[in-house]
Order: sequence, then C-alpha cells, then structure tokens
Amino acid sequence: MNVSTTATSTPAVQPHAIALLRVSLGVMALAHGLLKVFVFTLPGTVGYFESLGLPGFVAYLTIIGELGGGLALLLGVYTRWVSLAMIPLLLGATSVHLGNGWMFSNAGGGWEFPLFWSVALLVQAGLGGGSFVLSRRLR
Repeated sequence: MNVSTTATSTPAVQPHAIALLRVSLGVMALAHGLLKVFVFTLPGTVGYFESLGLPGFVAYLTIIGELGGGLALLLGVYTRWVSLAMIPLLLGATSVHLGNGWMFSNAGGGWEFPLFWSVALLVQAGLGGGSFVLSRRLR
C-alpha cells in the first residue's frame, strides 16, 4: 500500500489543529505573565529573579515577553517569529528548575514542563499559524 504525504493529501483539519496548538501556547504564556503580575506582583517577581542572581530588569522582560508573546500567539500575529522569540524565556525557566528534578510536583517545580513548552514553541514555529489568524500576511 502506497500512502502519499504530499500537500494535496493534507487533511482539512490540520490548519485547525495548528491553530489549537497556537492558541494553547498563547493562553499558557498569558497565564504565566499574569501570574507574575497579579499573584506574585511585580516587586515579588523582580525579587525572585534577583534571588536567582539575575538583574531585576530581566523579570520585566520576561513578563513583557509572556504577555506580548501570548497575545500575539492568540491572535496569530507573526506566529513563527514570536514562537522562536519565546524559546529563550522557556529555556531560562528550564535552567532555573533543573535542580528541582524532573516532575512539576517536586518542590519548586520540575524542569520537564518548561522544556516541553520550549519544544512545543519550536514545533509551532515550524508549523506557522494555522487557521484563524489575524492576518495571513502576519502569520
């Protein structure tokens, strides 16, 4: 049996599946950015970043990246570039959680989630925006 994988045999649902991934990543980014603003507060987040040995302004850059990137992903604006730009944020989070072990249930959270999130963003960058994007030109 010969199964063709050409573009003409691509299922009609694929653009919607890509969009579902994009929206899910956007919601997660927004949730994490808003958590830093409203739950941990800006001073608390800055203090945490400083306790890790990072300059305080990196906390603000992270929050802006999560909020702006999450919104851009939700809307389907520059999906490929936004996904790639967010990967360093998640690799940074992965490095922060390395000492906590593999599972998120460990004290301080594990490193598997931010690493998986990094991979998912890389996949999104490769796939593009899918359906329901703000503008085809801005995918």
